[in-house]
This record gives sequence, C-alpha cells and structure tokens, in this order.
Amino acid sequence: MSRLRGRTARLAAILAVFALVVAACSSDSEDTTTTAASGGDTTTTVAAGGETFTIGVSNNTVGNGWREQMICAIKAEARVRGNVDEVVLLNRETDTAGQISDITSLISQGVDAIILNPGDAEAFNSVIEEAEAQGIVVVVVDNAVTSDAAYLVSNDQAAYGELGARWLFETMGGSGNVAYMRGIDGVGADTLRDEGFQLALADYPDITIAAEVFTDWSPTTGAQQALEIITTQEIDGIWTSGIDYSVVEQFDAAGLPYVPIVGADNNAFIEQLLTISDLSGVAVTNPPSVGGAGAAVAIDILEGQDVAKRTLLTPQAFSEPADLESIFIEGDFPAGWSSYMEIEPYTSYTAADVIACKGPGE
Repeated sequence: MSRLRGRTARLAAILAVFALVVAACSSDSEDTTTTAASGGDTTTTVAAGGETFTIGVSNNTVGNGWREQMICAIKAEARVRGNVDEVVLLNRETDTAGQISDITSLISQGVDAIILNPGDAEAFNSVIEEAEAQGIVVVVVDNAVTSDAAYLVSNDQAAYGELGARWLFETMGGSGNVAYMRGIDGVGADTLRDEGFQLALADYPDITIAAEVFTDWSPTTGAQQALEIITTQEIDGIWTSGIDYSVVEQFDAAGLPYVPIVGADNNAFIEQLLTISDLSGVAVTNPPSVGGAGAAVAIDILEGQDVAKRTLLTPQAFSEPADLESIFIEGDFPAGWSSYMEIEPYTSYTAADVIACKGPGE
C-alpha cells in the first residue's frame, strides 16, 4: 500500500496545486472487499477512444468537507479516465424529495451513469429503477439502498463503528462513561455504524453510554454538543462519527484534560494526535474518495467490464505515531479533508488530481 508522506517533494507539488485552486476559486452477484489506500506517485490515464460518457452526480449535503472531497474524487476519476466528456453535478442542500427530483433531472438529461450518496435506504428505489429501465447505470456511494438495481461502493460502516469502539473501550480499561456522538439519525451509514458500535459494547458491560447525540456530521454542531457534554458530565472517552478535530478543540476551550477520542482520518485530527502530547486517540479510515471508487466502478460498467454489485472498503485504525505520520499531510490543507485519497485498485488519479478538483473539460 502506498501512502502520502508529509515531508516529500511530491507533497510540496500537491499542496502547490491546492494553493492554485484556492486562489482561482468478478460477477454481478459477488461482493468485493478492499482496503483503502492513501496517496501514490502516478496517474494512469486511459486514452479516450470511440464512445465517451456523461456522468451525473447527485449530492444532498453542502458545506461539509467530507462531501466536498467525495465530489472532487468523482471529478478527478472522470477526468483522468479519458472517456468521460462531462460530469453533470447537482449539488445542493436538500431533503429526500429534492434529491429524487435532482435524479429525475439527470435521467431526463440523458446521462449514462448516475452516482449518488442517498439520504434514505428505500425512498430512492423507484427513481433508481426508472434510471435502470432507461439503461442508466446507478452507483450509490457511502450509504446503501435496498434496490437491487443499484451498485454499491461504500466504506464498511459497521466495521468502522466496531473498530473504533473496541479501541476506545480497551483504552479506557473496559469501564467508564462514554459520550457517543453519532451522525445523522436514520441515515444508512449511521445505522450501520451503530450496529458495529453496539456489537462491541455488548462485550464491555462496565462501559456506560453517558450521552448520545446526533451531530448531523457538522463540526460546528458537534463542537457545541461536545462542550455541553464535557462541562456538565463526567466523561472518560468519546466516540465520534467523524467530527473529531472540533471535539478535541472543546477541551482546550473548557480547560479540561483530554480523554481518549475516536475519530476518522481527517487530516486536522491526525495533526492533533501527532502534536498534542497528552491526547490519546485513534483515526479510523473512512475515505471520501469512495466517490472516486464509485466513479471508477461506473466507468468500468459503461466500458463493458464485469463489476461486483457490492464493493466494501475495509477500514483501518491508526493510533501509533509512526502510522499517523505516514498518512499525515503537512501544510495548508482543509481541516475536514481526509488524508486518504487514492483507493487501490479502483482509482486512477493522484492526490494532486483530487485536490485540484477538476472534472473533464474544466
């Protein structure tokens, strides 16, 4: 597995690209599993030849670093593959009805494939099946749906919940009060993470869930909730669903000692774990570049390749300094972005391509 290392000349080039951007702006019945990988050195570009494709993207959450990086990974994969002429992006803050309307619009525009991060497991089934009936490939990423018409590319959310929980409970010595800071109530990824969390919790009878909140995966909301929790209750550990770095900041604001914290592979959280000597935590991988893997799967299908219906990315847990250092990106990098950007063997882009956030023709 290749990893992005903060002190290399390659990273300097990547961050230079980011600075410029800121200034300017198997068979269908099988499942596959892979382990998420971080940065690499080369981009494999498939020369366009013959048929080209248009990919539609529906995203229903804005102002969220994870979703922004997901979209950038989709655009990067579409560009470097060489046979996608356009990415039609419908990106807005909306509810289920609004996102279904956006997907209907993509169908009417005649796209060849649709990639979406759905907000509900069942509500999208009809529109997904309508797309399939018109020969449109549908790939859902991050959150699953129950329709068999869609392909799924997702991080293994149940494993994410369990892996971090077990680390936390062991680090706490098997007893104590935990603040359980979840994502969005009712969303598939949160439900699956809770299943994994509860599976681990069942093995630790002396762990008490002292507080359980839904952060909506908002760093601002999570920060407010964390400050309220740690200043009003005795908390021995915190499990977060990825709003980690803003939670850490609240201990400084309150003048309280740190407790063990579970977070994701957000670069800002990794930096905190590396630089705050009395902070103990674990970064569980949940790369937004699952969007890029979803784009790769969609393009593979359009090219006539056999692709598994379900692709799950296996999370890893990093708590040791050497492991954290191996994925940390130094410099001016978005706080809510993941250090993981390339997912082998699916994506063809480099980390620099994701940071540039350019689709075909841009």
